[in-house]
Amino acid sequence: MALLKRSGKERAPRDPEGRMPLIEHLRELRNRLLISLAAVLVGVVVGWIFFDPLWAVLKEPYCSTPQAHQLKGQCALTYSGIFQSFFITLKVSAMAGLVLASPVWLYQLWAFVTPALYRNEKRYAVTFLALAVPLFAGGAFVAYFIMDTSLAFLLSFNLDDTVATIGIDDYLDYVLVMLVIFGVSFELPLLLIFLNIIGVLQRATVAKHRRMIIFLMFVFGAIVTPGGDPLAMLALAAPMILLFAGAELFMYLRERRLPKTEEWSHVPDDEASPLDLDADSR
Repeated sequence: MALLKRSGKERAPRDPEGRMPLIEHLRELRNRLLISLAAVLVGVVVGWIFFDPLWAVLKEPYCSTPQAHQLKGQCALTYSGIFQSFFITLKVSAMAGLVLASPVWLYQLWAFVTPALYRNEKRYAVTFLALAVPLFAGGAFVAYFIMDTSLAFLLSFNLDDTVATIGIDDYLDYVLVMLVIFGVSFELPLLLIFLNIIGVLQRATVAKHRRMIIFLMFVFGAIVTPGGDPLAMLALAAPMILLFAGAELFMYLRERRLPKTEEWSHVPDDEASPLDLDADSR
């Protein structure tokens, strides 16, 4: 009778170490991608509804430059093609959708990776998700703050008797590149912390190459900022150095408080530990 009461096929218990067949991994990846896509689509709809105020904010850095008022005496961007304005609206809405849905797809990404981590590594999941979004938003805000200066510098190299006719598509690509570069750059210190937690990167290695890392940050800031002016370079490099110092401090405090019993916590339980061959000769 007990067998008759069971309805359907029982689900296999989940492996505590996160191991599952390949088909289960693919099924889980599909489900998480669908959830992320649904969240992005909702964000795109919201961006489409509030396109006018969003576009007003995006074009403000360009409107603050003198070249923006050369055509009609007021801020003006150009476009060519019947459908280009529609695709620009869709592109801006897609950007808004990705940003608004970032907590959802970041969580889905982390939840997909988490089963492969150990218990002492999973406890940092909420902290990472809570920091990833503000860090990216902070980088995007810095990019938006200096964007007018960079645009003014780039557009100042105009020739005599010429008028700047900036296309909407070109300007939007510039804005997108700046926001993504600054946002992702602010995430790099968080990546260092993650590598330290999973045991891939030690604080001593970071401290050994500290000067080189700081120098590369200035080089990176000078290369990726389209303006090429010192203000734009410092606006990217200085916050990255501060975040890098905070990440190194976290590594130092974590490794200092790490119990000696966790020295072999990353080694699986079924793996044999190394033998001390000199113990028998004592």
